[in-house]
Amino acid sequence: MREFAASFYRSKRWQAVRNAYADSVGQLCERCAGMGLVVPGEIVHHRVELTPENIDDPEIALGFGNLELVCRDCHGIRHRQKRARRYAVGPDGKIQAL
Repeated sequence: MREFAASFYRSKRWQAVRNAYADSVGQLCERCAGMGLVVPGEIVHHRVELTPENIDDPEIALGFGNLELVCRDCHGIRHRQKRARRYAVGPDGKIQAL
């Protein structure tokens, strides 16, 4: 968890929204369910990643439209895909942000 978001994720407001969202989708991983699999969801993931600039925007931080319940495997895949798109090896052999 990033430092700027630590107090947000510990807040009662986030915990209530997280629990309500998980209940609203039946406590199942939405990605797995889309493939016909029944897997318990464990993490309420923000589709648009929280940043210091948007963490106070309730539509992004707390809006159901920006949330997705996923299992640990799907969450890991989602973050590996994001990381893979953020960096590249430059002509000098050093890692560069995209």
